[in-house]
Amino acid sequence: LVCAIDGKARREVVTLAIGALKSVWHRGAVDADGKTGDGAGILIEPPQDFFRELVARMGHKPKSGTIIVGQIFLPRVDLGAQERARTIVESEIIRAGFEIYSWRQVPVDISMIGEKANATRPEIEQVLFHDPAGRDSALVDKELFLVRRRIEKRALADNITELYICSLSGKRLIYKGMFLAEQIDGFYPDLRDERFVSSVAIYHQRYSTNTFPQWRLAQPFRMLAHNGEINTLKGNINWMKSHEIRMASEAFGEASADVKPIIQPGGSDSAALDNVFEVLVRAGREAPMAKALLIPAAWAKSTTMAPAHRAFYAYCNAVMEPWDGPAALAMFDGRWAVAGMDRNGLRPMRYALT
Repeated sequence: LVCAIDGKARREVVTLAIGALKSVWHRGAVDADGKTGDGAGILIEPPQDFFRELVARMGHKPKSGTIIVGQIFLPRVDLGAQERARTIVESEIIRAGFEIYSWRQVPVDISMIGEKANATRPEIEQVLFHDPAGRDSALVDKELFLVRRRIEKRALADNITELYICSLSGKRLIYKGMFLAEQIDGFYPDLRDERFVSSVAIYHQRYSTNTFPQWRLAQPFRMLAHNGEINTLKGNINWMKSHEIRMASEAFGEASADVKPIIQPGGSDSAALDNVFEVLVRAGREAPMAKALLIPAAWAKSTTMAPAHRAFYAYCNAVMEPWDGPAALAMFDGRWAVAGMDRNGLRPMRYALT
């Protein structure tokens, strides 16, 4: 995680994150073709100047307010499924009161990736749109979360398994795939554009342990990147099935059916954790609180922890069962940049102020 503490977007944050990602190349696995990785990526804020110019070049006048960007993996071989997927995405965005500017094919250099990665490569496109109602950003984020879940459910019903939304937000944009860490800005030339600025960047090179590499399983996920394994995963998933009945109806009302199941089938342990973290944030918890609920500090036998902190963690323990790792986490919900470890402390984490 690279973060500008003053919250101001700058190019340096992106270049530092890309440089840092290239420095953790040793973490990822490499296929026999020498070019296919098991997943790498970067999460940044959508650079508004870049996308405003793009919208203008496409013949639209950018409205005031944030340009929202959806980074979408579409079916590449089956063109009929690709068109149906676009229709689903567009119709759900419009149904939620947003106005679409246009679609954009994300420039990629396929010479950078291996044969295996290219064989499973999705069509990578961006949908650019805005909120004409000028709603509060928290309300927009919650609405976009529901839009994405409706899209996912419709795609599943239509058997379009290759449709995957990397990000759908005015605050978070994710470029990821099955390439090696050092190939990220070669495969995605966008990232070399000087207008790509951000106040926060989360980067990750995945080492696949309990799931087979796929484009959609590259990290970061929608809000977090996770190094480690969740050892209590089966129990956590089962507990969430019981929590989600009341939780979804209280936080999302009539849209509660869109939210369930909270944990999406076919994901990794990191993806499952991201699902729950995201729904907690969208239900109204702030990111630091969501982190403490899911992955609390070791407090029960601590002799040095302040009484107020002990009481806080006792409360967290009463609300939700801990997700135990090894887990080192970096998270960004659009407002809070958060980093932390799990209570076992089996993954190292350090920080520096520059």
